[in-house]
Amino acid sequence: MQQWLATRQHWLVVEQLPGYAHDLNPTELVRGNLKATELANLCPEHIDEADTAAHTGLHRIASSYELCFNFLAHTGLRL
Repeated sequence: MQQWLATRQHWLVVEQLPGYAHDLNPTELVRGNLKATELANLCPEHIDEADTAAHTGLHRIASSYELCFNFLAHTGLRL
């Protein structure tokens, strides 16, 4: 891999990332938003109720272009 990368140094920049960094993972922001909204204080009697609440929240997030890109922007990473 090092040799392959060395042949592409003129155009490729390699950034070393930590093994796991929740700050760099927009999925963590989605999960946090879901937990703070639809799943906040939810005490379902059946797992189907939790499933419905989670799907409702994911649909809310997915339908908001601005919210999705804000999660990505928060990481500081670029596409």
